[in-house]
Amino acid sequence: MTLDEWTAAACAELGLDPAEAHTAAVLDLAREVAHNVLRPGAPVTAYLLGLAVGRGADPAGAAARLTALAQRAGGDGTAGGQA
Repeated sequence: MTLDEWTAAACAELGLDPAEAHTAAVLDLAREVAHNVLRPGAPVTAYLLGLAVGRGADPAGAAARLTALAQRAGGDGTAGGQA
């Protein structure tokens, strides 16, 4: 199964429009968190993004804010980043 097929199936199961999945943004965010913060933080952050979007946050804006947070965390080692 491809990622697009999985996304379509998961969206169908949840009654969501696949166009609203923002797959690339979620994957980019997960990569930044996994590399700059810690690997288990990637799925948790993706879930938190989903909660925020479900409560009305702009998907692109929320993903950008979380990406910047992950980059800051990994940049200086003082905001939760791991060496």
